[in-house]
Amino acid sequence: MKRIRATFTVDEEILSELDKYAQELGTKKSHIIESSLTAFFDYLDLKLAEKRLVEIENGSSELVIAEDVWRELGIE
Repeated sequence: MKRIRATFTVDEEILSELDKYAQELGTKKSHIIESSLTAFFDYLDLKLAEKRLVEIENGSSELVIAEDVWRELGIE
């Protein structure tokens, strides 16, 4: 995967913690950030799935059967 440089702003306490963890673990800050974001994205996927399930259960959204979509797209 291609790696790109990104710039963002964080609270100085968070940066201080990041520095401490990186130093103690002997790893790069970018590795900790990347791992943390990956874990957080997994958490967000779960939260979105739960939200969508509630929407289906309360009728504000409807479930679409995959086979129906494939048939409509002609990729059965």
